[in-house]
Amino acid sequence: MIDQMQFFYRKLIGARYFNKGYKAKGGVVNASTSSARDTEGHGTHTLSTAGGSFVPKANFYGYASGTAKGGSPNARVAAYKVCWPPIDGYECFGADVIASFDTAIHDGVDVVSVSLSGDPSTDYLDDAVAVGSFHAVKNGIVVVCSAGNSGPTPGTVSNTAPWILTVGASTMDREFPSYVGLGNNRQYKGQSLSNKVLPEKFYPLISSVDCKAANATNQQAQLCYIGCLDPKKVKGKIVVCLDGFNAAEEKGEAVHQAGGAGMILANDLAGGNDIMAEAHVLPATHISATDGLAVFGYINSTKEPVAYITGPTTKLNTKPAPFMATFSSPGPSPITPYILKPDITAPGLSVLAAYSGASSPTTLSFDSRRVLFNVVSGTSMSCPHVSGIVGLLKTLHPDWSPAAIRSAIMTTARTQDNMREPMKNSSFIKATPFSYGSGHVWPNHAMDPGLVYDLTTNDYVHFLCALGYNATQMAMVTDHSYSCHPTSMSSILDLNYPSIVVPYLTTSTTIKRTVKNVGLPGTYTVQVDAPSSVSVSVEPTSLIFERTGEEKTFMVKLMPKRHLGTNYVFGRLIWSDGVHYVRCPIAVSSTNI
Repeated sequence: MIDQMQFFYRKLIGARYFNKGYKAKGGVVNASTSSARDTEGHGTHTLSTAGGSFVPKANFYGYASGTAKGGSPNARVAAYKVCWPPIDGYECFGADVIASFDTAIHDGVDVVSVSLSGDPSTDYLDDAVAVGSFHAVKNGIVVVCSAGNSGPTPGTVSNTAPWILTVGASTMDREFPSYVGLGNNRQYKGQSLSNKVLPEKFYPLISSVDCKAANATNQQAQLCYIGCLDPKKVKGKIVVCLDGFNAAEEKGEAVHQAGGAGMILANDLAGGNDIMAEAHVLPATHISATDGLAVFGYINSTKEPVAYITGPTTKLNTKPAPFMATFSSPGPSPITPYILKPDITAPGLSVLAAYSGASSPTTLSFDSRRVLFNVVSGTSMSCPHVSGIVGLLKTLHPDWSPAAIRSAIMTTARTQDNMREPMKNSSFIKATPFSYGSGHVWPNHAMDPGLVYDLTTNDYVHFLCALGYNATQMAMVTDHSYSCHPTSMSSILDLNYPSIVVPYLTTSTTIKRTVKNVGLPGTYTVQVDAPSSVSVSVEPTSLIFERTGEEKTFMVKLMPKRHLGTNYVFGRLIWSDGVHYVRCPIAVSSTNI
């Protein structure tokens, strides 16, 4: 969770805090809970990612050194603090979130960046972010939210309301490699940001289970909980710990307290190849599940296993990149499977940005270090990347609606990595739109998308009506009584979104979409990459635009060639005039999973 929400302003307003909801739930009121100051670092990091100014020689202990800047470096920004120390597991209370949205609307913001997520299955009308963002969008404000960090489990994506721009997390082409060398002459690449380095020589190597403290369980030792390792067995050795449950840096502290020389952190099978560069308190590196099995196998194959760990370096132009982060929460949407979420993906691993001096780089109590910049991972980090891009688009196209801006970002995204191969997940298996939405954000192309799929507040109201909300429930969102007219299920499918999802395709289904020309006059023709076992036809197959702002409607007919089962199949629809390529992903299944 974060402690701040960020807003872009045409004029600087400052930093505010909202804690009445927190106090009503029994929160302790003191100097730290009655202040907008960032005591955790998360808010500073995300805010500077969105709108930080140019800073030369920014780095984290010498790593990732260079000129840092936010997505909209000339933006005027303000932070609204809405999250506080946990009460019964809750940190961000709905009343405070709604109050911050109301104030931001009154203050005339342009973009809201929300790096927080909650229960993905929460109904829209019970979700403070969904309700607050509806009012913001009604006032012409673009709301960008993180998708959540509950991946790779399907259906865990958060912030799924169709008026929100929802962002997943993927890698960038920069790594911090730190290698493990074994006594059998094998070497494995890991990732690390440890500011302490071992001499490059062999040290005794031991599995954490083999150095279990007398009062600890095997699982506690395997996961390297503090106090669960025997100092007599650990001293002077490199210890191999398994990733998961407790924080990676906490595992390193457990090894450090027991007198270990260093730590190798190995993924479990669920973690796959997704390895993280962490600010460990001792020499350490993080390796993949496959490489971890090889290290454990070596330990079990020799009486005196030895290893060394090289110091981290900064490596640029790495391949393949981007690929999806394991933790990034994927779709389908658990609330409305007819809307593809997340919408887009952006860099969310090992992001360098400013940090609060009130917290350590690990945020853990035993860590006394303080830094000006920190490298952090999460969809909280990918969200402000897109928020910064939105800020630039608002400046370039002040007349575009929030939906038009979202469409420009989505329809111009790329789905190939820097090896010209389809984007993959952390296990290097082809990813799907449920992971990356429309693809990895491509800012320069979003400036000139050619066509956009636009939406108004009334479209969202009709969408809620189609979901079955009554007049009383609708008033909670719209601020006035609204009586829904009878609508069919096709009304949900016809929401003019820049993606198409049909979760119950058992017979021929026709979907309507409308595109608006935001470029020069021209003729667009359609290209369809149909999902497997699905027939897709579009009518008309060409659209002629004679002026900017002109709208054209087309129909998409989908027909299953056979029963599709529970697995989704994917395709895409592209309108092109030879210069612009307006891409729309398609996801189809006969049964929602």
